[in-house]
Amino acid sequence: MDSMTQIPTIPLNSGTSIPQVGFGVFQVPAEETEAAVLTALEAGYRSIDTAAAYRNETAVGAAIKASGIPREELFVTTKLWNADQGAEEALRAFDVSLGKLGLTYVDLYLIHWPAPGKQLYVETWQALEKVQAEGSSRAIGVSNFQTHHLREILESSDVVPAVNQIELHPRLAQAELRAFHAEHGIVTEAWSPLAQGAVLNDPTITSIARAHGRTPAQVVLRWHVQLGNVVIPKSVTPERIAANVALFDFELSDEQMAAIAKLDDGTRTGPHPDEFGA
Repeated sequence: MDSMTQIPTIPLNSGTSIPQVGFGVFQVPAEETEAAVLTALEAGYRSIDTAAAYRNETAVGAAIKASGIPREELFVTTKLWNADQGAEEALRAFDVSLGKLGLTYVDLYLIHWPAPGKQLYVETWQALEKVQAEGSSRAIGVSNFQTHHLREILESSDVVPAVNQIELHPRLAQAELRAFHAEHGIVTEAWSPLAQGAVLNDPTITSIARAHGRTPAQVVLRWHVQLGNVVIPKSVTPERIAANVALFDFELSDEQMAAIAKLDDGTRTGPHPDEFGA
């Protein structure tokens, strides 16, 4: 399949666009990251999602360089870690990330967590505004922000986050938060889109997969796509990397979408944003 011509993009409020399916490198060891990213790029991915906390930005940058793909064809995201929140700290941390990636700009820079105990995310957001104004990041956003965190940003700034990257999968569909995003022009991006594999053996998912002749993972990722989410599945297995982007030649029915929606029970695989970094 020619994935490169079949991955749609979603416009961001900054005037740029993000591929709807990207490649995540969370928990990919640094020594495996370059090969995995190169495999993903060869499979047609053009969006790569990393973070300072993943400790593999250098390997991501090496893969980008080795790929020979023109920089303007790629969409690169990285994130600011909690320990680096604050005006000056955030600017320094951004420069470190950019240096590790070996790039002159990133396409999206995110505050990784609100870390409410620090009460620095509004101040940190102002630093990200400067990064965007200087052209060092083409868009800025947040990750793991709840509605009340977003309201604080919106009340303190004229720059609306382009993206909120949140834990989102059939067991945690985040309908209320997605509706808030839609109201304010914020794109929803899903991390842990497969609930770390926890939903792949669910009878509802496996039944739909059999009906389409697809893998359970492809069914769940297609569910995300049809909801309008940006999704960043992670794998180091070449076959799965390729399968995870082969989502645009089949469609789930309304009934199948409704059946998957019934799996939502609020289960998280990661920490609650109101508690993490508090």
